[in-house]
This record gives sequence, C-alpha cells and structure tokens, in this order.
Amino acid sequence: MIIQSHTLLAKFLHWGFVILYSYGIIKQIDDLSQLEDQGLLIFEIIFAIAFLAIVIFRYLYMKNFETFLGAKIKIHKIHKIMARTTHMLIYLSLVLLPTSGLIIAGLYSFGVKDGIFQDIAIGIHEFSAAMSYILILIHIGAAVYSNLKGEGVWTSMVPVIKEKQMGNNQFIKKVNEGEKILLDKIENYFFSKDNTNK
Repeated sequence: MIIQSHTLLAKFLHWGFVILYSYGIIKQIDDLSQLEDQGLLIFEIIFAIAFLAIVIFRYLYMKNFETFLGAKIKIHKIHKIMARTTHMLIYLSLVLLPTSGLIIAGLYSFGVKDGIFQDIAIGIHEFSAAMSYILILIHIGAAVYSNLKGEGVWTSMVPVIKEKQMGNNQFIKKVNEGEKILLDKIENYFFSKDNTNK
C-alpha cells in the first residue's frame, strides 16, 4: 500500500513544533543579565530540555517517512538529496540551539557570566539561531514552490490552501523544465561513471 499523506502524529509534530519554535523566538531573552532571575533561569533550562527532547523525538519519528511523501510525480535524485540535506541541517540547527542555550545557562549558574567559554557558547547559539531562520525560510519557499508545481507533497502535510494542478501555469512549467535540465547536469557531473572513477 502506497502512503499518500503523513499520519496525524506527523502533522501534529510538524505544526505543533512550528508553534513551539515561534514561541521560543518570541520569548527569547534580550540580555544575559536577565538570567539573574532564578525563576527565569529555571524556566529557560526546562524549556530548552523540552525543546531538545521534542526535536529528537520528531527526528526519530519522521525519519521513517519519505522526504517527498505524497508526490504524484517522480522526484529528481538531486532534488531528494537537496531536500534531505536541508532537513538534516534544520535538525542540526534545532539541536544546537537548545544545547548551546543549556550550556549558556549552565555556565551562568556556575558564575561564568563572561569570558571565552561563555562567548563561544553564545556564538554557537546565535549561529544556530541564524542558521535555523535561513533554513526554515528555504523550507517554506520550497514547500510553496512544490505547491505551485502541483507535486502532491504539500497536500500530504498542509491542511489548508488547495494544491495547484501541475502544468496550469506556463511560467512554473518553464521554471520546472529549466530546473530539470540543471539537476540533470548536476547529477551527470557528480554521479556519472566517468567522474566517479577519477
């Protein structure tokens, strides 16, 4: 039996995590000195642990599904590699984010309020946050593009906005044809026998 849509749990993990991530951005602290508030420090630690646990659970559950679950058309090999790589980098950024946050909180609770170790932890935290913003924007852009192409992937995860029919839009059709030519060239370069035997 071919599965054409994600399970209710997969959809819940996906959209529930969107809410959790958004809340994390909204409630983030503006200044490290705010951690002087013991209640806030404890809350930040609990939130980071819960966030990390949910990310790991989500990864372990979602890795059982195809990247392009629900696709009505054949997905290019390079497109699959790009999507998997983006997903893995999103998970990496979302693991680094709470982990570095916990290190910052841990150092702060032991009296390390500045210095090289705190600077490194803050640097990793800021980098992983920026990385997550960029990758999530790429993910959203790819989902919208997939919807416009009418691949069927959008419908498997998104409950709103009806998916477009493939080929209705001449511009999207031309872009899709150009994309296939480019992906074919990339595949031929990296995966052709001539290049792999060099």
